[in-house]
Amino acid sequence: MVEAAAAALAVEAYRDGRNLISYVTKKLDYADDLEKNYKRLTEEADKLFARRADVEAQVRKDMMKRITKECDAWISRVRVIEQEVLELENEFKKGTKRTWRKRRILSRSTLSRRMANKCEELHSLWAEGRVETDVVVEKPPEPVRVINSPRTENKPSLHWAIEEIRGHLRDRNVKRIGLWGTLGIGKTTIMHNLNNDEEIANMFDIVISVSVSEDNSIEKLQRAILRRLKLNVEGNNDQSEVAWRISKELENKRYLFLLDEVSETLELHRVGIPEDEMDSKVVLASRYEHVCYDMEVDEFVNVKRLSDFDAWKMFREKVGRNINLPGVEEIARLVVNECAGLPLLIDRVARNFRKKDNINLWRDGLRSLRRWPDIKVQGMEEVLEFLKFCYDDLDDETQKISRDRGHSILSDLLDVSLLERSKKMKHVRMNKVIRNMALKISSDSKDSTFLVKAREGLQEPPTEEEWKGVSGISLMDNKLHSLPEAVDCEDLRTLLLQRNHELTLIPESFFQSMPKLQVLDLHGCGCRSLPSSISSLTSLTALYLNSCRDLMELPADMKALRKLEVLDIRGSGINYLPVQIGHLLQLRCLRISLSNSCIGSLIQGQSRFAQISQNIISRLRWLEELTIDVDPHNQWWDGVVKTITKEVATLTRLTSLSFCFPSVDYGEGVDHAIKKVLAEADAFELIRHKGISSISEFGIESINKMRGCLIEGCTDIEFIIDGTHATEPSLGCLEKMVIKNAPRLASIFAGPVHSGSLGRLTTLSIYKCPKLLMIFSCGVIQQLSELQHLRVEECHEIREIIMRVENSILEPGSLPKLKTLILIDLPKLRSIWVDNSLEWASLEGITVYMCQSLIRLPFGKSNASNLRYIKGQRMWWRMLEWEEDGTEGRLQSLCIFSQ
Repeated sequence: MVEAAAAALAVEAYRDGRNLISYVTKKLDYADDLEKNYKRLTEEADKLFARRADVEAQVRKDMMKRITKECDAWISRVRVIEQEVLELENEFKKGTKRTWRKRRILSRSTLSRRMANKCEELHSLWAEGRVETDVVVEKPPEPVRVINSPRTENKPSLHWAIEEIRGHLRDRNVKRIGLWGTLGIGKTTIMHNLNNDEEIANMFDIVISVSVSEDNSIEKLQRAILRRLKLNVEGNNDQSEVAWRISKELENKRYLFLLDEVSETLELHRVGIPEDEMDSKVVLASRYEHVCYDMEVDEFVNVKRLSDFDAWKMFREKVGRNINLPGVEEIARLVVNECAGLPLLIDRVARNFRKKDNINLWRDGLRSLRRWPDIKVQGMEEVLEFLKFCYDDLDDETQKISRDRGHSILSDLLDVSLLERSKKMKHVRMNKVIRNMALKISSDSKDSTFLVKAREGLQEPPTEEEWKGVSGISLMDNKLHSLPEAVDCEDLRTLLLQRNHELTLIPESFFQSMPKLQVLDLHGCGCRSLPSSISSLTSLTALYLNSCRDLMELPADMKALRKLEVLDIRGSGINYLPVQIGHLLQLRCLRISLSNSCIGSLIQGQSRFAQISQNIISRLRWLEELTIDVDPHNQWWDGVVKTITKEVATLTRLTSLSFCFPSVDYGEGVDHAIKKVLAEADAFELIRHKGISSISEFGIESINKMRGCLIEGCTDIEFIIDGTHATEPSLGCLEKMVIKNAPRLASIFAGPVHSGSLGRLTTLSIYKCPKLLMIFSCGVIQQLSELQHLRVEECHEIREIIMRVENSILEPGSLPKLKTLILIDLPKLRSIWVDNSLEWASLEGITVYMCQSLIRLPFGKSNASNLRYIKGQRMWWRMLEWEEDGTEGRLQSLCIFSQ
């Protein structure tokens, strides 16, 4: 027993000894690893604090959105551990001063162990932060964004201006600098070179160069600045809020603003440009010296014209090798003299002469440029001469206004900057400056002069002397009460009097001496009748009487206007079809309004309209556009529409028809004529139509070319397209479709869907279709590869946007280009798509209002990566359910809530 007890004690002592040795060894190891753990601690801390800096930078970048609770909690935890790390570092540094003597080994070991544990905490917190930020973040706005621009070293007048401005920028007492000079003098080139100047860039934290829009829009200017600063204020249209955001971003920064093309006074504080930031500057460029005064600049810099030497040097460089043709240099120097030292003119004229490859063309070009040798001009007049030269240099055929040459004319005018391209498809525009100069050209030309006094508040007409010898007169939008009894206007071709609402009487002999008048516009005037002298306008081709509400009839001798091609009497008091129209056999465009007030007295059950309408429209063989405005709800229209329809069917040249067929019988003749018109239509509007269940009844082949389609108030339509009997794709060219107030519409597509159907559709908008159950029926969604915008509103039976039962096999990349989704007042809508399996690769925004049953969005933690906003009501957002944890946190920052 004693031996056993002794053996047990020995074993226990051995174990205790081993534990003690292990304990001491760990202490020694920790003590030995102190420096290594300190280094690791600082490295892990630096990594974590760098990640926090990235997260906070992202938060600051978009101050219009709030930080998520998850992210805020993470940042708070980083702040706490930052203090703990600091305490460990201080403790280590204090010990270092005592060289951590061996007798302090216990303290070394304890500190080393605490550091090792803290390293694990730091690494764990760093890993959690990966949810809050990507591996890389967007770069901050670069200090200078270089702009391609011609150099100025070889143009002393421009280079001098840059040097003078550079000197003012060095002066701490100068805050604003005004650069001014005439159009084409080189102000934009100077501003671009200031932007690119390395010395100037070193004076500031950021250089911002923007061009002020022609309409001096603060909103457009703010948008340009936001883009430059890489700020996101999506969904906020409040100018003062945006100004505050710009101001906050520029706070404590040294900035230089270069504002080009300032045409009117700008209040910089309304834009968001602070006025009291130390060492910050604003340089503005304007054609007008008074704008610089009004904006209280400290220094003025007037841009001088190029010297003769510099102008010649620039012209030589622009023209190229043709300048060296034998005998050309002498002529070329004379051409340069005509440009008056304006870089814009030199540039444009040199481009024109660049293509002249023999001396004869150079001589002819110089003669054209010298067409008005006696005019002495200043400022804008030089550009006036340039514009006239550009126009005159077009060949004679191009100058002719003919329909066949229209596209060529526009191309040439755009090429010489007389017209500008508009954002609207197939539109061009002329800015105010060019328009004023064009009018000046017209007034100085012997062949064509204009009298323009539009929107001047005139109550009395111009004097009789002012009417003489002009070819065009515009007195629109005035308050004229009367016109002269008789005026001598033998050369007048255009007379614009529209929207003179108080003009109730036109003298009987007023039109007597206007034998060449081609266009007469009385739209919206208050005249009660037209004078008999209108019959003398035998050259008239266009007459606009629309919205002349007090005008009840056309003169009896209207048939004298045998050259008339356009007649518009919509919205006038003439709400019937006058018999005189039947004599206007050259009409190409007729626009009229009809109402039941034209019925008058009934004779044996027939209206006055029915009696006089026969063979009026059918006589207009040249008619290309016919518009008949009518209220289809009035039953009287049913009684006369068949007569009109039969006559319309005979118009073989018709390409545009706006008409109401309340109960069209698609019989022989009518069917063919309407289909023929539709086959050439670019857009198709079906409004308040009865009796058809789908537009396929017009014949798929008849509507396949149209790019735009509006269906509104069609009470019997059940499907837009019925593909049951189709043998080819339907609506393959359609780009935009709008459906409004179709009470029986159940689906967009019925029957099989041929590949290519709706293949170009980019916009689909659906409103007030109470029986609509599905939008994307089986097979349709696969065709919508170009769809960008979808809006569904007030369709109270819709339960799913993409129905699972109709789309059981759906590729993740479906609807690849959809950018915006708007859902409003859909009380039974439960889902957009059943899960988050779709990529939504292009989706930028979703708007949801009054969709109380929609409690899930088709988004997870990784799809819809380009989503920028979610608009809706806060109460709705709180009711949403999520399939994946973290999705709500990810999307919360994108929300824009309304009450």
